[in-house]
Amino acid sequence: QVQLVESGGGLVQPGGSLRLSCAASGFTFSIYFMRWYRQAPGKERELVATITGAGTTTYVDSAKGRFTISRDNAKNTVDLQMNNLKLEDTGVYYCNVRVGGMDQWGKGTLVTVSS
Repeated sequence: QVQLVESGGGLVQPGGSLRLSCAASGFTFSIYFMRWYRQAPGKERELVATITGAGTTTYVDSAKGRFTISRDNAKNTVDLQMNNLKLEDTGVYYCNVRVGGMDQWGKGTLVTVSS
């Protein structure tokens, strides 16, 4: 059974940093693309960052230069380092993996950027 558990969210001022982490289990972690999504209040969920099993990364334009996705295949974790946070980064951040053609999600962790 696939399980994804996010942690690390919180309240931060604009310009601040947070590091999110996702602990994964129930599948062969190292071979799957892992993704971070976010859902801002009143908006649809959007893809923020993707990392392949080999470590190749891609980002939504708004995250480029500020966010870094990384993974530890020995620990089955995927992190999202977020720097220079902006008000518009506020939302619930979800870890995602697509296994057997089905999207699997964690419960999410709330990031609030506010002064």
